[in-house]
Amino acid sequence: METSLRRVVEYLRSLDPRLPRAVWVMEAGGLANAFGNGLAFPFLFIYLHNVRGFPLGTVGLIVAASAVAGIATIPISGAIVDQLGGRRVLGVSLVLLAVGYGLLPLVREPWHALVLMAIGGVGNGAFWPSQSTLLAGLAPVERRHAAYGLQRVTRNLGIGLGGLTGGLIATTESAASYTVLFALDAATFLVFLGVLAFVPDPPLPEHEDGLGGRYLDVLRDRVFLGVVGLNAMWVAAGYAVFELVPVYAKNEAGVTEKAIGVIFFVNTVAIVVGQLPLVKLLEGRRRMRALAFMTLVWATAWLVILAGGVWFEGAAAALVFAVGAVIFGFGECFHGPTQGALVADLAADRVRGRYMAFSTLSWEVGFAVGPAIGGLVLGTAPNALWVLAAATCLLAGFGATLLERRVPVALRLTPA
Repeated sequence: METSLRRVVEYLRSLDPRLPRAVWVMEAGGLANAFGNGLAFPFLFIYLHNVRGFPLGTVGLIVAASAVAGIATIPISGAIVDQLGGRRVLGVSLVLLAVGYGLLPLVREPWHALVLMAIGGVGNGAFWPSQSTLLAGLAPVERRHAAYGLQRVTRNLGIGLGGLTGGLIATTESAASYTVLFALDAATFLVFLGVLAFVPDPPLPEHEDGLGGRYLDVLRDRVFLGVVGLNAMWVAAGYAVFELVPVYAKNEAGVTEKAIGVIFFVNTVAIVVGQLPLVKLLEGRRRMRALAFMTLVWATAWLVILAGGVWFEGAAAALVFAVGAVIFGFGECFHGPTQGALVADLAADRVRGRYMAFSTLSWEVGFAVGPAIGGLVLGTAPNALWVLAAATCLLAGFGATLLERRVPVALRLTPA
């Protein structure tokens, strides 16, 4: 018994990602921020439609305007990050996000929401390139994969806990409950801003000609373009399609809203529990093969979801969907510490902000294409969506194995 306990303790110690204190401090702020995202984002449509009475079409345009503002901001923010550093730009983005979401309780007309969501969109467009660049600068090169893995843990844990808390607070019978929701969300952005005061800003690289890089330098990196192109496919056929599970489960298998909440929560638990062990397992292994295996796991998850919708109803279907969500979460654990660290390693210091901006754009493209095509397929042949998504995942996985031969030899393995 004592020997078994000692082995368990030793194994848990071996999962220590061995990261600098600054990374842990930053991720503490990221946890608070993710908690706020989980509090507010799932209830945004409900607030604008059910509480403020805006038509669903109008609400969709408002949210789309926020996404457009973010996409337009991403390339600009990447260039600014290379000039000013990630910490400063991240601080500005958090202020914009706090204003955009914190003032939503004051909305009375659609244009009020449009302005505030556009402000939030600009903040979101600057958030990811700056945050990813800062994290890459704080973590040692050989531990970047662990830093991005830890980021995945804190983000999913925060969103999961925030979503559960938001569900207990929000009620359409009381507009004040949404005031509390958005005020807490804004507060978490400011908490992250305060945490940044304890995070050092890595020094900007010096250039012989006194100039920074250009986006042309990024466009010349064919391997990087291949990675972000594949990432857009992974996002479109993976993360974006996972967001369509609720409407499929509800309409095709009669799964209740409470059960849908549980399905998403077990997905979060799978990531939180599995991420650090997977980080350790991936060390010394081939990065592109890990990403290819991820697509195989995701394809399996989509076939399980398909089985739940075709052969089961109600609670039984919910159980099958939960199994699919856990499998999908296991696959997610391969993506965070592999793709993010590879992008950071491919980037030269003087253009890292621009590289992170392009990487962020691949996510935005995936989240635009996935729901657009997925929604169309759901409306015509719901069961076909999961076959199409599984096939796309496998195609992207095959692309990863082909791209591996072009990745620099020194970057093919996750550092051990």
